[in-house]
Amino acid sequence: MRLVFAGTPDPAVVALEALLASRHEVAAVVTRPDAPVGRGRHTEPSPVAQVAAAAGLEVLKPVKVRDPEFLDRLRAIGPDCCPVTAYGALLPQVALDIPPEGWVNLHFSVLPAWRGAAPVQHALLHGDDVTGATTFRIVKELDAGPVFGVLTEPVSPRDTSGDLLARLAVSGARLLVDTLDGIESGQLRAVPQPEDGISYAPKLSPEDGRVDWGQPAVAIDRLIRACTPEPGAWTEFGGARLKLGPVQLAPPEPAPAGPDRPPPLAPGELQVGRRSVLAGTATGPVTLGLVQPPGKRLMPAADWARGLHQSGPAAPKLG
Repeated sequence: MRLVFAGTPDPAVVALEALLASRHEVAAVVTRPDAPVGRGRHTEPSPVAQVAAAAGLEVLKPVKVRDPEFLDRLRAIGPDCCPVTAYGALLPQVALDIPPEGWVNLHFSVLPAWRGAAPVQHALLHGDDVTGATTFRIVKELDAGPVFGVLTEPVSPRDTSGDLLARLAVSGARLLVDTLDGIESGQLRAVPQPEDGISYAPKLSPEDGRVDWGQPAVAIDRLIRACTPEPGAWTEFGGARLKLGPVQLAPPEPAPAGPDRPPPLAPGELQVGRRSVLAGTATGPVTLGLVQPPGKRLMPAADWARGLHQSGPAAPKLG
């Protein structure tokens, strides 16, 4: 089939590369406009735009998908189908009607669970044991179209959203190619999604990544892993923002029993050891992993804590 692929971030690159290696013809790519990145906030093309340009593909970057100029160009290209992976914009009906086989989305959840922009993050936030990917035909309602194919993926207790998304990007790319093969051959038909089990996964903001140390340890662990690498987990220490990497739920060494046993840590209270730093939660301490103070690199929490002792008194709690 003749395809126009729509996608923007790194996980979508995996799908584009799989399509380029398939029997289908990728005639062009649609992606979000160039955006500021990095500390310098200089403008760069999206990861998909960079790969597409290197492959010699036409790259379309509409500010709005309903712009007449873009729609006219899409009609002129004449795709049979438009596969989509993490494009990042809603598609109006006028665009959905252009390709005869529609727009086929690769979504990183087992629909109808976790419809929306952040399905992997919400799967981790809610402690799902299994997630997956789904290919479906896009309709006007958010992620509600009929399903072509599904795969499942177990969630590891130590998975971050970055880890899980990287695996799903690879297996999902294969699913997307298989789906397009089945559509072309006429052997694959989309079936409606179940009406039960619908849940939504809105995009997480930087404020969503703030850790509340008054929550149970397991909830804090899930939040930090869900927000790693994006939008990033953080807390406050001494009035400044401290970025957090994944934590460990159990301390590295058992606490002594009997009358010498130290009192439990209050939520956010720190206990600095020779090789580890514990932080109190509502249910028990967690061991901090990597941390990043303002203007510094990521470092082990124990190295950060030693630096605090060298520089003088510090606030006793995370907030």
